[in-house]
Amino acid sequence: MIGMVVTGHGNFATGLTSSVKLIAGMPEKYVAVDFKENDSTDDLKKNLTAAFDELKECDSILVFTDLVGGSPFKTSVELTMEVENGDKITVLSGTNLGMLIEANMARTFIEDGNSLADMILNTGKDQVMKYVFTQRVEEESEDGI
Repeated sequence: MIGMVVTGHGNFATGLTSSVKLIAGMPEKYVAVDFKENDSTDDLKKNLTAAFDELKECDSILVFTDLVGGSPFKTSVELTMEVENGDKITVLSGTNLGMLIEANMARTFIEDGNSLADMILNTGKDQVMKYVFTQRVEEESEDGI
């Protein structure tokens, strides 16, 4: 199975995780790692390393982060070069709830982490939209019917 780590600033990880649990139940092989206000990047590194260790038996690991270039993203990327089996870890950024729910469901039948990552990136992009209200116009028929 593909493991999942969610990390981000503040309570991003645990906040999204609470929504995932509400909608789809608590996922297996899933770890949330918050980067709170008083945490240092060393604390974050330690917590992410523990998450990767917890999921080391997984075929691969997807790391879902909030912002490209932020500390959770950069630390995750750096760890892929430092930890054993770092080549099986894929780091994604710009995470939204739709991505997490889709990844959790799809990993039951997709075994390749890179294929799942590509699919999830498309899901994330498709989940972003702007709603525009347009007034419905009813046309009257000329024959009075």
